[in-house]
Amino acid sequence: MGINRYLPHVFVLPEDDRDRQLAIGFLLDENLAISKIQVLPEAGGWSKVLDLFKSDHICEMERYPHRFMVLLIDFDGKQDRLGQAKAKIPGHLIERVFVLGAWTDPEDLRAKLGSYETIGKLLAKDCREGTDTTWGHDLLRHNASEIDRLRRHVRPILFESI
Repeated sequence: MGINRYLPHVFVLPEDDRDRQLAIGFLLDENLAISKIQVLPEAGGWSKVLDLFKSDHICEMERYPHRFMVLLIDFDGKQDRLGQAKAKIPGHLIERVFVLGAWTDPEDLRAKLGSYETIGKLLAKDCREGTDTTWGHDLLRHNASEIDRLRRHVRPILFESI
């Protein structure tokens, strides 16, 4: 069964296959409302995530006011990456769009924390439980402000029984 676009739901737009695998690991959490989240095909680069968001998803988000988007990108160690990404998000949608990702790239994260699937499951657990066990890792803690917003807006959708 597909997502009901008229009810609250989340789309995840990953930069590359490694980010997609992290998102797929997130989907494996047994408490997740799987019918309310969809991982889209990878974009092929962080700037392509933003291009695709602009060309395909802004209009759709305006059409479906209950849609939330997670733009899953690699920060490549760049301090200004979040600002660059957020600059491409129209102001009227900024509360429904979240920019997350590894500080460098997911390969570094995998080397420290295990398989992408395992990391995704750990991130889902943190999201569900409101903890920062994995999100607090050196390669992920830069996401703190986005995670706080995500927990307020998306956690009740994805983990509705919590």
